[in-house]
Amino acid sequence: MLWRVLSLMYKEFLAVWRDKKSRAVLIVPPIIQLCIFAFAATLDVQNVTIGILNRDNGEKGFELLQRFHGAPVFTHISYLHSISEIAPFLDNQRGTMVVSLDEQFSRNLDAKKAAQVQLILDGRKSNSAQIIAGYSVEIIRQFNDEFEARAEVNQQNTQLVSRNWFNPNLLYYWFNIPNLSGILTMLVGLTVTALSVAREREMGTFDQLLVTPLSPSEILLGKTIPAIVIGMIEGTVIISAAVFIFGIPFVGSLPVLYFGMFVFISAIVGNGLFISSLCSTQQQAILGTFIFMSPAVLLSGFATPIENMPSWLQVVTYANPLRYYLVIAKGVMLKGMPANIVLSNVWPMAVIAAVNLTAAGWLFRRRLEHQTS
Repeated sequence: MLWRVLSLMYKEFLAVWRDKKSRAVLIVPPIIQLCIFAFAATLDVQNVTIGILNRDNGEKGFELLQRFHGAPVFTHISYLHSISEIAPFLDNQRGTMVVSLDEQFSRNLDAKKAAQVQLILDGRKSNSAQIIAGYSVEIIRQFNDEFEARAEVNQQNTQLVSRNWFNPNLLYYWFNIPNLSGILTMLVGLTVTALSVAREREMGTFDQLLVTPLSPSEILLGKTIPAIVIGMIEGTVIISAAVFIFGIPFVGSLPVLYFGMFVFISAIVGNGLFISSLCSTQQQAILGTFIFMSPAVLLSGFATPIENMPSWLQVVTYANPLRYYLVIAKGVMLKGMPANIVLSNVWPMAVIAAVNLTAAGWLFRRRLEHQTS
């Protein structure tokens, strides 16, 4: 039995490697997607265009506005001349924020009175607006602290100092790339397995498998193990790129991460075999892969927190193996997550893998019996 399964595995590897299209699908798109998503799919706000309406023209107002010029986030600054220009500036999306100083700004500060700064933001870009507002408030706070020190105004004795664990500089790609290790590995695992049986049927070689001494279980093993191996290789490439190219720290245990990856890919391969057993052509298999991929990514917590989803939809996410692997990937790489917490996320994936592989095997045998009868 072992020799027959190894022979089929060898044949699967050759089928993938000798097919130029399959080779291209497995190698080129994941690398391109890693580069694109790592830099394009980011919540970091950079190269922001803002408007400034300075009706003060005093020394203090000029000093504050120069701090906005010096901030690396605000690369394009437009000066407005009247209040009536604010609405068109934001409505036409020429900028995301307008900083407005009234005529009394410098005069109030010289008199040691409260002075007001108005920030007007484009609410259509809610996330970007909140981040830009946070940057602006920090600039104003630093200006205020320095002014109080020069003017010998009594300052508050307490001050909040924020420290961010695991990602101290809040670099978004530190969060993004560990997630991509799961998403792109899932894409490769699904593609390899979803195309395997469908390719055999479309090319007419599936009938040749039926006349071999291989049993249905051996055929399933021969289809499953190469997909797991290819998925593990893909995951290794992405993690290596994360550490050696993007400089993301790896503070956890590599064997623990690989154990979680193996169980995750096993669950995904079960889904791929189920799709492949249902489909008769490779086109149908690819369509089925993307039908599964989109909800799986959305329900994994990658783009939006699971806690923000409706309660009934949160229940659905428990059947998504990607949900658990993203916790493992980020936890092991950035936090050094201990093995007991990793296991609490591995065993649900193991249950999903057992269910998926059993269902795929049952459907495969059912279709096999129907085809031979």
